[in-house]
Order: sequence, then structure tokens, then C-alpha cells
Amino acid sequence: MVGRENGARAIRRVRPRTCIGCGTESPKRGLIRVVRKPDGGFAIDPTGRAPGRGAYLCVNIECVKEARRRKALSRCLKVEVPPSFYDEIEAFIETMSERKA
Repeated sequence: MVGRENGARAIRRVRPRTCIGCGTESPKRGLIRVVRKPDGGFAIDPTGRAPGRGAYLCVNIECVKEARRRKALSRCLKVEVPPSFYDEIEAFIETMSERKA
């Protein structure tokens, strides 16, 4: 946060995150975070605060397919990601869209 001399409230900067599928920048709230845990496992992080190395994807199945094609998660998380994990992400997106509908 950035402080101010006159005692006013600090302004919080919103840093955009980049989708590894399509490359568009969006606020953190509009993306899904995938995290490599310290123990080496993978997880979808709906809170965006889990410890570990993270990568962001749009809430769009086309972005997941593009990330799978380019092996973007493996590159960003610096470890080999199994193809079954991409299926888990797609299922998570489908359940999110069902909740909104």
C-alpha cells in the first residue's frame, strides 16, 4: 500500500494478472489461480492466497485448452503437470458457471 503524508487512507494498487492461456491481463478476482504447493502437489486456489507458486487462467474453457496445448502450466509452475489436472480445471470452470446460472 502507498502511504500519504496528510494522514489520509492509503491507496491500494490493483496489479493485473496475466492469463497463461490467452495472455490477457485482468484483475485477480476475474481469474482462477492454480498453485503448486510446497509439497509438490497441484491445486485450484479459489481464495487466491494459498502458499506456493501460482499461475492464472481466465474462467474460460478455451483458455484452458490453449494452456494445455502450449503446456503453459508446466512452464509457469516449473514442474510437469499431468493432463488429468487440466480436466479438473475444466470441471471446476463448469461447476462455477452452473452456480452462476
